[in-house]
Amino acid sequence: MKRSLWLPLMAAAVIAVVLVRATADRDAPQSEKARHIASLVDKAAGLIQEQGRAAAFAEFRKKGTMWFTGDIYIFADDMAGNVLLNPPSPQNEGKNAIDQKDANGKLLQRAMVELLKEKEAGWVDYMWPKPGQTKPSLKWSYVRRVNFDGIPGLVGAGFYPE
Repeated sequence: MKRSLWLPLMAAAVIAVVLVRATADRDAPQSEKARHIASLVDKAAGLIQEQGRAAAFAEFRKKGTMWFTGDIYIFADDMAGNVLLNPPSPQNEGKNAIDQKDANGKLLQRAMVELLKEKEAGWVDYMWPKPGQTKPSLKWSYVRRVNFDGIPGLVGAGFYPE
């Protein structure tokens, strides 16, 4: 690659990483609901490790359980951004969401992946419509690094604080 092209590309990559890191895990929520979500995700990660992906995902899909109730549900992706589990929107499973943006243009999937390159778990905030609505609201998701039968990925859950 020509040196004249290399420098601007590297600068753009560094800026993108800095922006993603600056917005991930910022002012992590401190509430009973946030503690519940973090605990739920930690339990989900444990279930995946104990029972494997197929058995755990079957549990996570059951509506009306601790894993999937109201607007709270467990989701899972691999580190390349492929959606492995999304109980309220199973049509998105198998799709790649690495370039998915929130209402403000934040690359939310990349923010989650970048966070988990540095930490085992943490919070990411983004703007997303509540179920049945079109207007975006603040949403926080807690994600944890896991292995799905040897494949690196993440498991998470989110909530709307308002």
